[in-house]
This record gives sequence, C-alpha cells and structure tokens, in this order.
Amino acid sequence: METILSLKNLHKKFGGIHAVNDLSFDIQKGNVYGILGPNGSGKSTTLGIILNVVNKTSGSFSWYDGNLTTHQALKKVGAIIERPNFYPYMTAIQNLELVCKIKGIPFDKISEKLKVVNLYERRNSKFSTFSLGMKQRLAIASALLNDPEILILDEPTNGLDPQGIHEIRVLIKEIAQTGTTILLASHLLDEVEKVCSHVVVIRNGIKLYSGTVDEMVASHGLFELKTDSDTEKLMELLTKFEGISAIKTEDDKIIATLNKPVSASEINSYLFQNGIILSHLVKRKPSLEQQFLTLTNKN
Repeated sequence: METILSLKNLHKKFGGIHAVNDLSFDIQKGNVYGILGPNGSGKSTTLGIILNVVNKTSGSFSWYDGNLTTHQALKKVGAIIERPNFYPYMTAIQNLELVCKIKGIPFDKISEKLKVVNLYERRNSKFSTFSLGMKQRLAIASALLNDPEILILDEPTNGLDPQGIHEIRVLIKEIAQTGTTILLASHLLDEVEKVCSHVVVIRNGIKLYSGTVDEMVASHGLFELKTDSDTEKLMELLTKFEGISAIKTEDDKIIATLNKPVSASEINSYLFQNGIILSHLVKRKPSLEQQFLTLTNKN
C-alpha cells in the first residue's frame, strides 16, 4: 500500500513547551486516520508542520516516500485547519470561484463539489445565511476543488450542533469511499470511533498508540455482573475463574475483563453451580473510550 506521508522523530518546541515530542507514524493511501488527543496535546501543531505553516524543531517528514517535495505534494492536498473564512455577502459559488482564482484552478469543479457537500441547492445563497454546519460543508467543498488525494481536517465538527456533527461525519465517510485519504485531528473519541479506520493517540505531544481502530478496541471483551445476594462471594468466585484477567466495581456493578473467549452461559452456569444467582449479566466489547483511558492511565 502506498505511503502518502511519513513522520519520523518529529519535535516542535515553543519555548519551554514541547508541543510535539518524538512523533513518528505513517499515512497510507485510502484510509481515514484520526489524530486523537485532548486539547493541547499537539494535534494542530502536527498538522501545521506537515502543511508547512509551522516550522519543526527537529525530525523529518516526507511525502510519497520522498518522491515529491512538500511544495509539490501540497498541490495534492486539501486542508481545513482554521474556521471557514469566506466573504459573508458573496454567494457559495462566488466564494468558491475566488478560491479557484487564488489556487489557480478552473471553475469547472464548483458545481460538482457543491453537490458532494449537499449545498448545490443553496449555491446562490449568501454565506451569511448559512448555518455553522453549512459553513463547514462549504469549507470542505473548497478543500475538494483540486481533487486532492489527501484531505486534512482539524477538528471538523468543533462547535457544531448534533445535526451538523452528523452531517459532517456522513460527508467524511462518503468522501473516503471515493478513495480519498483523510487525516483528521479530533479530541472526540466518538468521532474517531465512528469515522476513522486508523488512529494515532497522542498526549502532551507524545504518541501513545498508532494502529487500526479495530486493533485498539480488540480484546475478548468484558462482563457486567450484579447479584442481589452476596457480592463479596461473587467477586471471590470471579477471581478464580480462568479467563478473567481483572475485576473492578463500577457504580453498582462488577466489571470482569476477559483475556480469553468466555460465553455468558459459561460464566452464568459456573456462578449458579457455586450458589450465586445473577440479577444482571451483560457481555460487551470495550469502547475506544475505555481503551483510550487505559492508554493514558498507563503512560
């Protein structure tokens, strides 16, 4: 699979702040990557470096296995790293025509891209009449005008209402299905889990994890259990059960994490034979949020 972008031991310091700390990862063609981390973790700085708007302190990054300079590669990139900045009293079409003039590209893609972002019916409406979600979709249309091979988005749903968030997430998935590689920065676990195929988790500029979202949440799952009789005995029995690696209490339930496949009927039968009748038993897969918290607590 073709590597579009490769970061190697990237560092960025702002005075005493180490915003990006020895960051390395690769972006391969055709995937949706999320850089996930809390606010201030170095996500936007990383995007700024690869887009040549922030100077790195040390380390390196290369486009297309080093076959293109950054200047050449950026012609294949569409990016939104700030709030949409259009002229309020110009229409959607007029604003996109201006973008085309600035970028030196023809106008012939404007109608197509407005249809992609579901704004074609509002093409002659002034930007000032658009909702926040519509403004963000117009920004994505402007980033798509040069038919980029990779689309880079910094917090694409920030500040939007639930409807706007849903629209942007659906749009990102649709763009990805056309074969466009997408790299987005987000502090929202839910966003990365729903939209991305791959994730790079960073905190304080340091990479904690890099790989597929599926691998990050892959495990044998966990059980939620509850009994109305003897909770202490239940916990004791669970510690003796082969396949359970950890036990903790959460609210009024016991959470048992598995290190091998175990069915609900197996655990229920074992506990019943040992005198425990469960009032609650649910098996579930760990969420990205749980794995993220595990990662950040370990590091």
